[in-house]
Amino acid sequence: MRTRPLGHHLPAVTVVGYGGMHLSLDSRPPDDAGVEVIHAALEAGETLIDTADVYCLDQNDVGHNERLIARALREWRGNRDNILVATKGGLVRPAGRWDRDARPQQLRQACDRSLKALGVEQIALYQLHAVDPAVPLEDSLGAMADLQKAGKIRAIGLSNVSVEQIQRGERVTTISTVQNRLNPFFREAVREGVIDYCATRGIGFLAYSPTGGARLTRKLPSHPELQRIARRLNSTPHQVTIAWAIAQGPTVFAIPSSRTVEHAQDGAKAGNLTLTPEDIRAIDQANFDRS
Repeated sequence: MRTRPLGHHLPAVTVVGYGGMHLSLDSRPPDDAGVEVIHAALEAGETLIDTADVYCLDQNDVGHNERLIARALREWRGNRDNILVATKGGLVRPAGRWDRDARPQQLRQACDRSLKALGVEQIALYQLHAVDPAVPLEDSLGAMADLQKAGKIRAIGLSNVSVEQIQRGERVTTISTVQNRLNPFFREAVREGVIDYCATRGIGFLAYSPTGGARLTRKLPSHPELQRIARRLNSTPHQVTIAWAIAQGPTVFAIPSSRTVEHAQDGAKAGNLTLTPEDIRAIDQANFDRS
C-alpha cells in the first residue's frame, strides 16, 4: 500500500488508515470481535489508526475505543513499531450527547486519560476534536502546545475546521494534520479550500467518513459511475470512493471506519488503487443524491 508523510513531526503512514469509531458506539460488536477487526486492518498493511476519547457510549464509557485499540496492539503478533495511533480531545459525552468542551483544564485532563487508556507515555498525534465556541481556539491550542512541550504528545492536529481556523492555529503552534469530512456526497473540504491549503502547508488531511457514513454508504454499490470504474479496476464501489478521496490532494489520507473484518479488508484495498484523471473527473461531475 502507498505511504505518505503524515505531517510535520510525523512519519510516513499508509494512505488508508483505520478509524475505530464504530467499534465503540451503539450497536458495537463485542470487544473480542472489535479486536479482530483492528487486526484485519493491520494485517492488510494499514499503519495509521484514528480514535478519540469520546468514541464510546456516554461519559461513563469514555476511552472505550482507545482501550480497545491498546488491547488489539498488545495482542497483535506483527510489528507494532510503525503503527501510529492518533486520538482526540475536546468533546464530552454527558448522557450520550456530543458536547464541546475545549477548555485548557479539560484538555489536559483528557490527554492524561488518553495516555492511560492507550497505555503509552506519549501520544503520537493529539487532535482538537472540534473548536469550542465558548473557548478561544488560541487558548485550546495553547494548552495542547504545553502538553507537547511536556512530552505528552508528539504532534498537534485540528478537526472540523476552516482555513481561517487553521491559520489562527498556526499562529499558536505547528499544525501537523487536519481531520475533516470528505466524500462525494459532502465536498466542502474541496470547495472551501481546506485540502488545497493543507497541501501548500505540508499538513496531512485526514478524510473521515470517506464513503459518506452509514446511510449514504449503502447508496454506493448501485451508483452507475462507481460501478463502471470498479468493474474496470476489478474493485468495489467503496474502494473506488475511498481512492477518489485520496486523489483530492497530495497530503490526503482516508480513515474509513468499519465494524466487520470484511469491511476493514475492503477499505484497505483502496490504498492500492490508482484512478485515472478521467475517473476522478467522472466522479467529480457525477450526481450523488443525499436524500
